[in-house]
Amino acid sequence: MLDKVLIANRGEIALRILRACKELGIRTVAVHSVPDRDLLHVRLADEAVCIGPAPSNKSYLNIPALISAAEVTDSVGIHPGYGFLAESAAFAEQVERSGFTFIGPSADVIRLMGDKVSAIAAMKKAGVPTVPGSDGPLPDDNSELYAIAERIGYPVIVKAAAGGGGRGMRVVHSEASLLNAIHVTRSEAGAAFGDDTLYMEKFLEKPRHVEIQVLADGQGNAIHLYDRDCSMQRRHQKVVEEAPAPMIDEEARQTVFKACVDACIHIGYRGAGTFEFLYEDGQFYFIEMNTRVQVEHPVTEMVTGVDIVKEQLRIASGLPLSYKQEDITLLGHAFECRINAEDSKSFLPCPGKVTHYHAPGGNGVRVDSHLYDGYTVPPHYDSLVAKLITYGEDRTTALKRMQNALDETMIDGIRTNIPLHMDIVRDANFMNGGVNIHYLEKKLGL
Repeated sequence: MLDKVLIANRGEIALRILRACKELGIRTVAVHSVPDRDLLHVRLADEAVCIGPAPSNKSYLNIPALISAAEVTDSVGIHPGYGFLAESAAFAEQVERSGFTFIGPSADVIRLMGDKVSAIAAMKKAGVPTVPGSDGPLPDDNSELYAIAERIGYPVIVKAAAGGGGRGMRVVHSEASLLNAIHVTRSEAGAAFGDDTLYMEKFLEKPRHVEIQVLADGQGNAIHLYDRDCSMQRRHQKVVEEAPAPMIDEEARQTVFKACVDACIHIGYRGAGTFEFLYEDGQFYFIEMNTRVQVEHPVTEMVTGVDIVKEQLRIASGLPLSYKQEDITLLGHAFECRINAEDSKSFLPCPGKVTHYHAPGGNGVRVDSHLYDGYTVPPHYDSLVAKLITYGEDRTTALKRMQNALDETMIDGIRTNIPLHMDIVRDANFMNGGVNIHYLEKKLGL
């Protein structure tokens, strides 16, 4: 087992990693920016190192500072969490070159799956179903672009190969707007990602967002931990997630489970990962793979009993998977609401001091949060401050517990999106299950 792990992140995920390390007897090092010195995991870690001022590019994205912190603390492994450098092949490469263990897949695999074009090609080769598309980067020739769009069929969506988080994509409904959409998206992609490579796919009208959680040890063993539904989104950002995904064709589900496991073995995957799909009319279409632990991993943990972060740490230590596929049993249902420090109507961030915080409780309630009375939410980072997770023996029970838990949650001093969540979990269509990815935006009039 790794002796000491540096946690290269902040907030609730850093605290989540610290707890897993403590359970495994691993010593921890917390790195933090100047305004993050009072974070809960910083107080609880065995050691803490300040790595720079507030801006992310001078602290949490500062690779030399992170490597130096690992060196001066004699850390053995580095866990990137999610966000920041979690899916940076350059970071993973530098970690390994510096003699440390990167708790995640290899740099080559991150690079392969981080580029949407190469990822789709790899998945096709592995037998994973994909969205009909350009089958490679878009050319510069206008006549070829028209031909590709015509073959796919309108509407199409133009995407940046290096994009993510809902950025670098544009829907095109007709030939007349195709070239302008490509030009604008290419310019945006170059500015945002340093790579203006684009590809094109069929735009599905009313899909759901369904993802498959996998674990692989890089030693030829891989398993799936069933699926999650993340269709409740606003501007491509997930708001509420649940596991398992409701109302999915069982034959299609089993087929895609096997394809994902086979793909992990095919590409030599190591660690925790998630295959993301659009699901429409009983068919799965691969869109991307996240080569890290996901924000919504707790719902999968609740319905399978598998501690995904501990498995990441075990795998990085060179141990084989703790489980075989037949060991994984799906039991019950779980929901997660992402609690953000933001106005529930304007969605503008609302940093500030938390004057009073009370977490909900009761059967089947879990809260992953770094909040405490007196903590000041800084304005410099993502607004996620808590994840509220509920579990029940069935979907109805889990949802009722979520309704109750939201009612019990008190976060004073700052505004949060809890009112939005209260509305969502009592929405009749959501309660029935199976809403598509456009549902929330239409509900909000966006």
